[in-house]
Formats: sequence, C-alpha cells, structure tokens
Amino acid sequence: MKIFCCQHDIVWENKPANHAKVRKLLEAANIPHGSLVLLPELFSTGFSMNVQGVCEGKARETEKFLIELAQELNATVLGGAVMIGPDGRGRNQSIVFSPEGKELARYSKMQPFSLGGELQRYTPGEEIVTFTWGGSIVAPFICYDLRFPELFRAAARKGVHLMTVIANWPVTRIQHWITLLQARAIENQAYVVGVNRCGTDPRYIYNGRSIIVSPHGDILADAGNGESVIDADLDLAAVTKWRADFPALQDMRNR
Repeated sequence: MKIFCCQHDIVWENKPANHAKVRKLLEAANIPHGSLVLLPELFSTGFSMNVQGVCEGKARETEKFLIELAQELNATVLGGAVMIGPDGRGRNQSIVFSPEGKELARYSKMQPFSLGGELQRYTPGEEIVTFTWGGSIVAPFICYDLRFPELFRAAARKGVHLMTVIANWPVTRIQHWITLLQARAIENQAYVVGVNRCGTDPRYIYNGRSIIVSPHGDILADAGNGESVIDADLDLAAVTKWRADFPALQDMRNR
C-alpha cells in the first residue's frame, strides 16, 4: 500500500491559494489509485488563533476541497481543518475522506498546544478515532498529541497498524519531532507517519522534515526542508508478523 505526504509552505489564512498549491504538488506526484494521501495540520490556513476567520463556514471550502481531491486522485485523503465547537471555540480536526468522497473519520486534537494559546481558542477532543484503509486500522493524531505517548498506546490497544500525525511543528524543536515519531513507532510496533509544513507564519519558522517511519523506527522517507511530496510502500502484514514474533504489546499492564 502506498502512502504519500504533501509538505508545503502554507499561505497564511488563504484557503484558495493553499488548495491550489496542494493540488499542483499532488498532480506532479502521480498518485496511484488506492493510496493514502496526508496533508499538514490546518493545511489551508496555517496554525491560526483567528478561529472565526479560518473556520469552515456554511460553504465548508476545505472539506469540499478534500472531497474533490479524494475523488480526483481516487485515493483516501486526510487533512486538517477548523470547525466551531458547541462552546464557540474551534475544533482543530484531522478529517479523512474515501476515494468516493465519503467521510471516514473526524478526529479532534486531544492536546491543544497551550503554550501557543491554542487551548484558549480550541476545544480539546475527547476520544481517539480510527478508520480502515486497505485492510489496516489507522489512527489520526495532530501535532502536540505526539508528546503524549498514552494517546498512541491507547490506539495500539485498538489494534492500530498505522498512526498519522499532521502538524505545524517549528524548527526550534524539530529534533524532538523526529525522535518522538520514531519512538511512537518503536514502542507501539506500528508505522508512524508525520507530515509537517515548511516556510514561515507570523510567529514561527518551519523546516518540514515530514517522515515515514517503520515499526522498527527506521526512516523510510524524509521530505527534507522544502516543499515536496514523499511516499513509501507500507507492508501492513509485516506489522502483524512483527507483533507476533516480538509480542511486547501483549505484556502491557492495565490493558
């Protein structure tokens, strides 16, 4: 199964410009039918605290774009968008659509980045969600979630084979990003894929480093610092075999 990560420099709070940029990058990547395509956290606006300005309104522009993209590519597409929650704060979400344009999953970020003011503007999610892709179970996560291993362990208990992390992760802590993605893969015996943005916004500098990590912690693909699309073949049967050959997950306490 093929997985793709689209790493781009997000145009600040400009949905049409970012939709056009993503479409252009993916068109050049020749995505095979049936692939899984990942876009960064809040890929169409950037990591903005202007919730009312960047949220999905009645037109749901970003959701519509994700649906159209999935249908055009005949692929499963995952990307980030902002919805308004019942308390008036935003919901930082990872939304997944099938090749037919059907919604497969909608995950709300469980750990808003309080240091950046996100917790004041965004409501935390309450549960891990999963979806099925190519016979495998996938759990989506978002950025700061990566620092909380208990979330990923809970996903492993659900039998997840692949964990995705979409992010706006700044350059100042990029080594943490790489190390934590590898750690989450090793400890949960699962593929972990992190897709980050590059470029700048009004507060932060980003250098990308989207990576695809094997269940052994090996980096299978690395997007480097600039705009690019990376891919890898995932052997999901190998996840099951590795867990059987080295059954560490069976030794978890309080399962």
